[in-house]
Amino acid sequence: MKKQVKVGNLTLGDGNIYIQSMLNVRADDIENSVKQAVQLEKAGCQIIRAAVPKLENAALIPALKEAVDIPVVADIHFDYRIALKCAEMGVDKIRINPGNIGDSDKIKAVADACRSRNIPIRIGVNSGSLEKKVLEKYGRPVPEAFVESALENVRMLNMFDFDDIVISIKSSDVKTTIAAYRLLSRQTDYPLHLGVTETGTARMGTIKSAIGIGSLLCDGIGDTIRVSLTADPTEEIYAAKDILKACGIGGGVNIVACPTCGRTQIDLISLAGRVEKAVSGINKNIKIAVMGCVVNGPGEAKEADLGITGGNGKAVIFKKGEILRTVPEEEVLDALLEEIDKLP
Repeated sequence: MKKQVKVGNLTLGDGNIYIQSMLNVRADDIENSVKQAVQLEKAGCQIIRAAVPKLENAALIPALKEAVDIPVVADIHFDYRIALKCAEMGVDKIRINPGNIGDSDKIKAVADACRSRNIPIRIGVNSGSLEKKVLEKYGRPVPEAFVESALENVRMLNMFDFDDIVISIKSSDVKTTIAAYRLLSRQTDYPLHLGVTETGTARMGTIKSAIGIGSLLCDGIGDTIRVSLTADPTEEIYAAKDILKACGIGGGVNIVACPTCGRTQIDLISLAGRVEKAVSGINKNIKIAVMGCVVNGPGEAKEADLGITGGNGKAVIFKKGEILRTVPEEEVLDALLEEIDKLP
């Protein structure tokens, strides 16, 4: 049975998948960090992480906590005192790699501080944080190396009676990430935070993340996700939502549309884009089909809750494959939104 770990007002391991992102504003720029955190929350971010590179940057934590209603995670490396200060400041979770925090006394101090305040710790392992002895054993960052490193870090915390743990083992290589998480999921019941690291720009990064995160979600693996992009962090939230929808997990409107062909008799590319924009704020768990002709219309999209197709200046609205009404092509979007409003 999956271990449950409380992070603020959320419970990881409760069967839900929670979306994370990370601030990319300097930690000493509290005003703009807060502004970005608010934007991310509005976009649908459910857990927000901030790098805290210096002890004085811990002042960011209470500012974020006051500005948003979602859990705040402090990302900390090397200096255990920063973890202690963030715990004191009321952070909801701490992300560390115990192996680079220092000797056992320092790890114990962090574990004690977090335990006394019910603050969970995420052990974050990536290619750059693999211990020298692990790399020497395996020769390179293979899945087994990630798992061994993660479980050794878990044992460090367990040694000091700390067990509110979340684990991530991210590689920039998609296949390595998938294999590592699959291996880890068979060896532990701790909640897992999924992601492919250093994926690149919004276009390629989204593709890599969709393959890596999506494959694992379809396996039933994962409790939180972050789509890491070299882009505005809000793009990470939108990409994460789309990945969840594609895996049949996320809420909201799921759009299916045919790829167009020589039979298409309606401006489908433009129409699909307008539909996507118009339904972006709708939270109903429904499937909408945007189809290009009668061949791919009500027949192929009969599983859709609602759909539209058309040609020759007219458009058809259908529901579960059954035609509801015909409208002029220029009125089809308004008609579709009217039918969406009627759905429970």
